Amino acid sequence: MSEFRLTQISDTHLGRRFPGLIANFQAVSDHLDADRPDLVINTGDVSFDGPTSRDDVVFAKSLHDALPVSCRYLPGNHDIGDNPTAIGPAPKPPVSEAHRRQFCDIMGEDHWSFEAAGWCFIGLNSLVMNSKLSFEAEQFDWLSREIARTNGRPVALFLHKPVFLNLPDDPEAPETSIRYVPQPARARLIAMFAHVDLRLIASGHVHQRRDFTHRHTRHVWAPSTGFVINDSRQDRIAIKETGFVEYRFQPNSVEVRHMKAAGQRDIDVEEILAQMGEH
Repeated sequence: MSEFRLTQISDTHLGRRFPGLIANFQAVSDHLDADRPDLVINTGDVSFDGPTSRDDVVFAKSLHDALPVSCRYLPGNHDIGDNPTAIGPAPKPPVSEAHRRQFCDIMGEDHWSFEAAGWCFIGLNSLVMNSKLSFEAEQFDWLSREIARTNGRPVALFLHKPVFLNLPDDPEAPETSIRYVPQPARARLIAMFAHVDLRLIASGHVHQRRDFTHRHTRHVWAPSTGFVINDSRQDRIAIKETGFVEYRFQPNSVEVRHMKAAGQRDIDVEEILAQMGEH
């Protein structure tokens, strides 16, 4: 395969009770139907609230199953709970093995690897990092084996949370620690890729569209497919809009296109919160 076309969607937050989020997902679905990439990856928060509503996960899977292309998934904090951080309040709810297992039972693997167009693709469950769940160690052991198999090929890493804001050793702050892969797991993750040709890290979670390069690695933050978070509730780091990201991988290169589907609306989180109050 000389070219591999991949579309990343993220933070779809799907649930039957949120018609606006469903409409935005359908707008992206229509785009995918016309474009037909080789694969769709949802980088987490697939469901609105998996830990308290299994039906949200089931419903999200049903909408993805209707897409005309194959999908892979990674869990977000809204799917399986959040990971503990060194500072800041305890996550609500914390990540749990039961919710991770529920995600896997419904959505499929929560970590994976494959090869295409001369690239190695790795997807990680970033929510178990720092959790002390047994799967955290299992995933790191699995990752070590996968890294050993890259054999100098370029690597694309997908996960829910960005690894860091600007620099690997960015200090954690109580108000933002939940945005990024927490320390010390972050340092361990970065060290594992130190001698690998890591060309791309693709994430979601922050609901802001961002694209920057640190050293030789391009960091792409996919925006939410579903909604934006206004400046009064979240500081502005980059572009706040709904959308998705398209990639064209060729041996030794990747083209990145930031996209928004026709009819996709920038729903504000206040609209979602109002609907939650109604329910």
